[in-house]
Amino acid sequence: MPSTDAVRITGLNLNLTEAIKDHVNTKLAKVFKHNERIIRINVELEYQPSHKHQNEFIAKGQVELRGAPIAVRVESDDLYKSIDALNEKLTRQIRRRHRLEKEKRNHPHDVDIPAELPKAKS
Repeated sequence: MPSTDAVRITGLNLNLTEAIKDHVNTKLAKVFKHNERIIRINVELEYQPSHKHQNEFIAKGQVELRGAPIAVRVESDDLYKSIDALNEKLTRQIRRRHRLEKEKRNHPHDVDIPAELPKAKS
């Protein structure tokens, strides 16, 4: 189980209730199982009212781990749908990165040096 500081939640134009925080924490706790090197997950929930009444809730997630961070953005008409979709996208991205790292580790490629190197005298 991740520590309480492992998931940071912020809200823009939105009051973060305990129910929303608990939902985010329970959903994203599963993400930590896919990679033990995750340092922190930053979640930003935003309410953006529009006249069309579509995709008003935006959930952004950034996973901090070794290498480049993983950033995901999801929009939907319901906050909880946005959080669930964010969880799915982050899980897919972390699993993809892990698979690519494993593939690179298990199948190293030869390095070709384009120049002729002089032979060393023994």
